[in-house]
Amino acid sequence: MSDKHLISIYRSSKREGMYVFLPRETDPATLPASLMAYFGQPVHAMDLVLTPERRLARVSAADVLAAISDQGFYLQMPPKTVETSE
Repeated sequence: MSDKHLISIYRSSKREGMYVFLPRETDPATLPASLMAYFGQPVHAMDLVLTPERRLARVSAADVLAAISDQGFYLQMPPKTVETSE
């Protein structure tokens, strides 16, 4: 069995910086209704080949693949903003 997975990434139409990762063959319309109400309309951002060793900007690829295996998708939340006082 291959460790390579073809993944589609969709960005949220409601929340900047929020993304959902799905197996390429999965229709985003099959995501839970509660998630879709919060996420909004999925907008296709890109496809990529994901392996457990691949480096991603904000999360471990192994964590993404584990979540997809467990629940069918991985939801990446926007980064927390840090307020600075000047």
